[in-house]
Amino acid sequence: MSNSHHSTGASIGTPAAARVRRAALACLCALALAGCVQPWQQYSQGADESTIIARLGPPRESYDLPNGGKRLMWPTQPMGETTTAADIDAAGKIVNVRQVLQPNEFYRAEIGKWTRSDVLVNFGRPVETSYFPLMKREVWTYRYLEDNVWYMLYSFYFDEQGIVRLTQKTPDPLHDPDRRSLF
Repeated sequence: MSNSHHSTGASIGTPAAARVRRAALACLCALALAGCVQPWQQYSQGADESTIIARLGPPRESYDLPNGGKRLMWPTQPMGETTTAADIDAAGKIVNVRQVLQPNEFYRAEIGKWTRSDVLVNFGRPVETSYFPLMKREVWTYRYLEDNVWYMLYSFYFDEQGIVRLTQKTPDPLHDPDRRSLF
């Protein structure tokens, strides 16, 4: 009597079957991510500004740029964490489209140089403004998502002349699980 095991196909536990499952899962993940194209990733440089307006609707904010162009903005504030900004040249063509409420954009702000106007043109209207009389600072705050995980607030502190003197990022209390139960 022989004690051999006979199989006619790959079983679920074989290395080949595991590779097939991993490959199938990777394909599904890639397809899912392909469906998650963000609004700022759908436009080509040089396309007419009407293409972005047709898709996103009229911009909620528009600012003149020094080169004769303009910046169009579609914020999701006050509760959202993104603002899609499209720079349009003087001929009405798209220069670039990007999400501006993110760290690499905030970090471009130059302490002692940028003004309220610079912050407004680069990030749009803030979600909140406040004034700290002891510091003599006006503060503009923007809600954003850092690393697609952390709900944060980014604040610009302006002196009495409207110059940025300090920036600060803090966790967004709106998404703090410890504070949600207080209400």
